[in-house]
Amino acid sequence: MTSATTGRRGAARLRPLLAPLGVAAGTGALFAFVGVIDPNEPGHYPACPFLALTGLYCPGCGTLRTIHALAHLDPVAALGLNPLTVVMIPFLVFWWGRWVAHAWKSRPVPLPHPAWLWVFIGVVMVYWVVRNLPFGAFLAP
Repeated sequence: MTSATTGRRGAARLRPLLAPLGVAAGTGALFAFVGVIDPNEPGHYPACPFLALTGLYCPGCGTLRTIHALAHLDPVAALGLNPLTVVMIPFLVFWWGRWVAHAWKSRPVPLPHPAWLWVFIGVVMVYWVVRNLPFGAFLAP
């Protein structure tokens, strides 16, 4: 076996990992960018269009500031800005890890049962409503 053949086999083995590694690189770049460019200072990022139009918080309101707080290793502040984002990060890391493991074995990633998607949508909708009600003000950024 020649080194060229071995090199092609190695490249073919790594090809399925390009997508998950690209997502990791993009996520790392996003965290680095938001960690450096403070979303708490006006003028760096656009305002939430839903908040601007309705005066109500969307499920994503506070996410940039949450990422900034996490980039500066301040999980308490991050939880105060958007707890749903903080709670979802371990799940996203789990699914990303599963994607990497299946890509490494060159197997397709099995999708979760559709019921889990509906549960997630339900949680987001309840979070969206509750954070805009008086008793849910602690969820507001």
